[in-house]
Amino acid sequence: MAQRTEAESQLLQKASQYLPGGGLGNMALDQDHSFIIKRGQGSRIWDVSGNEYIDYLMGSGPMVLGHAHPTVVEAVKEAVEGGSTFFATNELAVLLAEEVVKAVPCADKVRFTTSGTDACFQGLRIARAFRKRDKVLKFEGGFHGTSDYSLMSNPPRTLRDFPQAEASSGGIPKAIEELVLIAPFNDAETTTAIIEKHHNELAAVIVEPMQRFLAPKPGFLQALREVTAHYQVPLIFDEVVTGFRLAYGGAQEHYGVIPDLTAVGKIMGGGYPLAAICGREELMAPYDPSQTDPEGHVGQIGTLNGNPVACAAGLATLAELRKEGAYQRLWDTGRRLREALEKLCAQAEIPAQTSGEDPVFDIIFTDDPLSDYRSTLGADAEIKSRFRNLLQEEGVFQGPQKFYPSLAHTDADIEQTIEAFAAVVDKLRG
Repeated sequence: MAQRTEAESQLLQKASQYLPGGGLGNMALDQDHSFIIKRGQGSRIWDVSGNEYIDYLMGSGPMVLGHAHPTVVEAVKEAVEGGSTFFATNELAVLLAEEVVKAVPCADKVRFTTSGTDACFQGLRIARAFRKRDKVLKFEGGFHGTSDYSLMSNPPRTLRDFPQAEASSGGIPKAIEELVLIAPFNDAETTTAIIEKHHNELAAVIVEPMQRFLAPKPGFLQALREVTAHYQVPLIFDEVVTGFRLAYGGAQEHYGVIPDLTAVGKIMGGGYPLAAICGREELMAPYDPSQTDPEGHVGQIGTLNGNPVACAAGLATLAELRKEGAYQRLWDTGRRLREALEKLCAQAEIPAQTSGEDPVFDIIFTDDPLSDYRSTLGADAEIKSRFRNLLQEEGVFQGPQKFYPSLAHTDADIEQTIEAFAAVVDKLRG
């Protein structure tokens, strides 16, 4: 167990006093394993007490180059010296929009936001304006931020018959449940049947092309693209996580399925508050009053939309990712970690499997096949919690869900992590 200094203990007490639940809302806190991060560098973070950890949370994904990457830091310093924000269109925002259009296959136009939640919300709004329909379809257990539409059946409190939705948070109007249809991820037959029945009511279908840590089955995304295209229902990919991670063009490049709209964030902002909705020109037209009637126009205002400091960080990050071999290294790092972890669990006869793709995956403690949200319910959550806590005691930090390999993780980091895996698995077996 890591030792806590008096200074960190006092900060933990202040966090409990001033922050609801003692945290930022992103992670449930275990009192025995809570700590306060002081700084990060490369693949490592340090708490206020000076304890060092190899970091696989990596800001929940944005820090694909590692913490405080010198190229990003230099770009941010230069941007700050030129002014922190303008509200009006700025040079760096235009240049980043250009790069996003070059990278993302479906993108003709880009509208910046400051969070993935807002990017997904905006995608649903402009789809409703375009289609002049109100209902949307999402997938059970799929996370698209914290808007009312997104927090339907994520996770469901009860397993209702599809396509019935259920609010997963307090404060959501009951009426929203009637506007969202729910389908099972990776089930092309059921999803197609729901869309065929309700296509005249649907404004859009939104999906994480890799849902949380569940990779799509072969043919699932293709079937989803075919049925939505047939009925001219806009298909939205939430690539806040997978964008610029699975490939430079995101999951749509990696899986070869092109949606109509895409929400991107995390990596695109280089660790700063920045996200975007992008897509085909006709679907982005509601943002442009000259391209639509007043009734169909969608206003979207944000003080920090296209913030120049965040755009500078994003441009610097994307430039590093365009370098030869970057994605091969990222995939190789994840593959080595996954293979080692699965081998250790198999040798210890612990029912477990890794799930996802090499650049973003998780360990799930079950032997049962994983395909959709309901298939994950049989996993042993208690062992998973122990695994994370024991790993942290070995100096390796994983968030509540998913490992995020980065280009900053070295061979030495991987070897140390595998040694930590071995120690933890041995304790779990005992």
